[in-house]
Amino acid sequence: MKFRKPRRDVLVVLQNLALAAAICLTSQLGLVIGLDRGGTSPFWPPTGVAVVALLTLGVDMWPGILLGSTIVNVFTGPLIAAIPTAFGTTLACLCAFWMLRRVGFRNELDRLKDALALVFLGALSAMLISSTVGTTLLLSTGVVSLGTFLPTWLTWWTGDAMGVLVVAPLLLTMVKLSWRRYRYVDAARLAEFVMLMVATFGLMLFTEKSLGVLFVAFPLLVWAAWRFQLPGAAPVGLLASAMAIHAAVVGYGAFDGKNQSETMTILQLFNGSIALTALLLSVAVTERMRMQAELERACGQLGDVIDHIDQAMRPGEPSHLRQWAEERTTSKRS
Repeated sequence: MKFRKPRRDVLVVLQNLALAAAICLTSQLGLVIGLDRGGTSPFWPPTGVAVVALLTLGVDMWPGILLGSTIVNVFTGPLIAAIPTAFGTTLACLCAFWMLRRVGFRNELDRLKDALALVFLGALSAMLISSTVGTTLLLSTGVVSLGTFLPTWLTWWTGDAMGVLVVAPLLLTMVKLSWRRYRYVDAARLAEFVMLMVATFGLMLFTEKSLGVLFVAFPLLVWAAWRFQLPGAAPVGLLASAMAIHAAVVGYGAFDGKNQSETMTILQLFNGSIALTALLLSVAVTERMRMQAELERACGQLGDVIDHIDQAMRPGEPSHLRQWAEERTTSKRS
């Protein structure tokens, strides 16, 4: 008993260090498309990583968020504002965690209630804190002016929110997925998923360069959500967002000839639409399948009750009530 607490403390420390490292690594993805004003970005994956760490490992992960955010801010913004900005990010992630837990959020993301909570509480509401604190600090240090305060704040807010909406569902799916069920993978379904990913990459690359359109990703995303739910829609959505980000960075297709403000607006609208479509549609399909399974189970239990009643009334005879119910079910299906 004496050795359990030190071992637990060491494990928490290692988890926090790993989280800080993950935040530093994933921040490089956001900085690729960052703006010049204080390193703000319209897509900031570390917020999704931080929120998932709190949801899966607990509130003890806040020091890792603070440490990782401080290291990132030291290299991307004014040194004097590095720690206060990191506190704002940590507070935003903690508020997202507390609000989600307050409404009974489940990490499985298998209810429409959970998806809506992640969108409106975990992403859009909680990330108002980090964007407001961070942009105010940039204003006070002279990095941004009053004229650029609102665009910078909006970019910061949408970047943190997109990080939660795009990254968190994918990580939660990976954490909660029952990998034992997939020990023997259905080759046909695996081939279908691989072809879906290849089609998303190929079609978006071709249509973006030749036609300058992005919407071809949505039919593929709907297909992924319908066939594979969130485990399939989350990777397809992330790939589509990555393709759009690459197009924005290089400046071709829909982003050709656009100024920085127009590019960020198009990218934010596309990434937000992709994230919301993947999350909400996948969860709706999952909830429908679960309700159908519960209904079939209830029908099976009702059939057993009918058997018992029929056998009690006519011992030794076949169940006429069961036969009648099956005939009715078969006729309705046909």
